[in-house]
Amino acid sequence: MDMGLAGRWALVCAASKGLGKGCAQALAAEGVRLVITARGTQALEATAAELRAAHPAIEVRTVAGDITTPEGRAAALAACPQIDILVNNAGGPPPGDFRDWDRAAWIAALDANMLTPIELIKAVVDGMAGRGFGRIVNITSGAVKAPIDILGLSNGARSGLTGFVAGLSRQPRLASRNVTINNLLPGAFDTDRLRTTLQGAAAKTGQPLEVVMAQRKQGAPARRFGTPEEFGALCAFVCSAQAGFLTGQNLLIDGGAYPGSF
Repeated sequence: MDMGLAGRWALVCAASKGLGKGCAQALAAEGVRLVITARGTQALEATAAELRAAHPAIEVRTVAGDITTPEGRAAALAACPQIDILVNNAGGPPPGDFRDWDRAAWIAALDANMLTPIELIKAVVDGMAGRGFGRIVNITSGAVKAPIDILGLSNGARSGLTGFVAGLSRQPRLASRNVTINNLLPGAFDTDRLRTTLQGAAAKTGQPLEVVMAQRKQGAPARRFGTPEEFGALCAFVCSAQAGFLTGQNLLIDGGAYPGSF
């Protein structure tokens, strides 16, 4: 299926590894020109080199910096001639016990996982509406739907973003202009982030990491972790021309781990 994205420009945040990289790869395969960001220059340039080698016909620009800072956002936005697709993504806050988190920890979580996506949306959404096309995808977490006790910072910040998007995405001046805003809620994917979370769980329970990983795999009917590539494929479809009637949704991709009907 031709997704109708060839020649579009996308800004993909935190794209050097993991789910962000999976999204960048899938969009590149559809002929989308990319600006990719990450804090680590070495991993970012390595990913850019992979994308250019696999898809020599597209342009890939890199911006090394912290997207959660005003300077990082300004640099990323300036590098993209026109943002048709925005994939919001940032590393989640650390796991732990809420009794140990002070105000600074909460503000940092809100800055990274709620306020930064909102600032980027604000910067691009009216231009998208003016051109009659826009796709905004926020990578949040399955914990928004089924909270995980040790991820309280993430639960809170990402739930705030979810509520904001629910209202904004339904504004007629956006939806009627072919601008969609959706959230992708990943479950357990094989990423560095998952390993950090599971290491925290292992330390808390005193079990070996391998045991905790095996138990987590058993928590989903799929009996495995997801891959960044299949997550990226879903992202590309949500960004496609065919997905113009899909907006304001929270799309859970977790191998069937969530047990509810709704």
